[in-house]
Formats: sequence, C-alpha cells, structure tokens
Amino acid sequence: MASTLLTLAATFSLLFHSCYCFYPKLLNASLAASVESSDWSPAGATWYGSATGAGSDGGACGYGSGVEQAPFSAMVSAGGPSIYKSGKGCGACYEVKCSKTTNSACSENPVTVVITDECPGCVSESVHFDLSGTAFGAMANPGEADKLRNAGTFPIQYRKVKCNYPGMTIAFHVDAGSNPNYFATLIEYEAGDGELGSVELKQALDTDSWQPMQQSWGAVWKLDAGSTLRAPFSIKLTSLDSHQSIVATAVIPAGWTPGQTYRSVVNFNA
Repeated sequence: MASTLLTLAATFSLLFHSCYCFYPKLLNASLAASVESSDWSPAGATWYGSATGAGSDGGACGYGSGVEQAPFSAMVSAGGPSIYKSGKGCGACYEVKCSKTTNSACSENPVTVVITDECPGCVSESVHFDLSGTAFGAMANPGEADKLRNAGTFPIQYRKVKCNYPGMTIAFHVDAGSNPNYFATLIEYEAGDGELGSVELKQALDTDSWQPMQQSWGAVWKLDAGSTLRAPFSIKLTSLDSHQSIVATAVIPAGWTPGQTYRSVVNFNA
C-alpha cells in the first residue's frame, strides 16, 4: 500500500510540473530576433569595373570622379531600376551583406554603399546591386576579396539606411551649361534619406517666390527660366521618403560661375 501511494505521488508530481509554461522574456527575445531578421530583404549582386575601383568614372548620377574620393571612397553601387528610380535614387545609402551559406568567403558583416550609377539591364531580380569592385570585395573575409569577386552573381541581403557624412554639408556643383537664363546644379552629400523628392529655387534675397526645379538627369536639377535669373539663389531641398525640407540660403552667390562648386552650411539629420 505504501509503495502504491509513493508511485501515485511521483506520478502526480510529474504531471504537475510537466506543463507548457509561458516565458514572456523568451517570447520577447524571439519577437526581437524576428523583427531584426525581417529588416533585411533579398537582392541580387554583381560587380563591375576594376577589382579595386569605383565601378565607373562617375556613373549615371553625375558625381564624376567624386565617387573615388571621400566620403564615397569607391563604396558605391549601380542600382537596378527599382532602386535607381530614374535618378531619384541617386545618393541613397544601403547596407549589403552576403551569407557564408552562399559563399564561404562572405564575412556576413554589412557594408554601406551609396547609389551613384544605373544598371538598366539588372532586372533578373526585383532588386539588384551592381557593386563597385571595392564594395563587392568589402563583403568578404579578410584576404578573401578576390575569391568572393570570382564567384560572380549571387544573392545578398540589403536594407536602406540613413546616409551619414559627419562634418559635411550639402554641395552644389553648377552645371557647365548654365547661363543667365538657365541654371542647373548637381546636388551632393545629402544626409538622412540621401534621395531628393523635390528642389526649389528662390532668386535674390528680396523675393519670396519659390520656383520648382526639374530633375534633369541623375542628381542634376535644372530651372529653365526663359528670362534673366537674379542671384544670389537660395535652394530648398525636400527629401524623398521623410519629406523633410531644408533651405540653403543664398548658397549660389551673385557672380556665380558655371563649373564651380558651392558648399552650403546645412544638411539633413542623419
């Protein structure tokens, strides 16, 4: 009888403690991991240009030799149509990384690249990065950049991030074709979104009228006034995604010169 009671007690104890318990901390950790992992999306990747170069000499955004210099420092990419956005995607920043399951040379550490060029034929995936040789190799383990570049096309993960250029303000490079009735400028180094949704120009300081500029090509915006424009010009920039607006007051001075670069004292929040 005592043996039977002990057996029953042991069974009851096991039944009581073998439960499906709720651990909120574990659930929260699982949800956090899920959110972090869902932050990344799949894309295809290739590379072009020289193995340690910046892809092309400037590319379809119009940044010219600046793609090789700081702050871009050759960490750039041409974008397929979905991220080039007919030039509106110029200046956007993305983190990209590849997985060891795809190629053992992958470090799995993300690297940041800026869209500076277009890859119109990159349509085999919905999102495609045609990276510079430098940026492509940066995804590799130390000493294995060439091994990764030799792999050619393979899948990566990407996510859009804010651009951050510490200590740098937005620059305006006046297009060589500009004249007293026509003004065009390449706009560079926008922090935050990196992409511009709209640009407006205000003539001389005593006017309150903002005139919309049109995207000419890539990161170049223009105003064909049809009459003599009165400098200095203030330029209002509105970012594409967050719709933030900032004004570079009198950034283009009286007596401006085509081909000259004028640096503002403003930038978006990074």
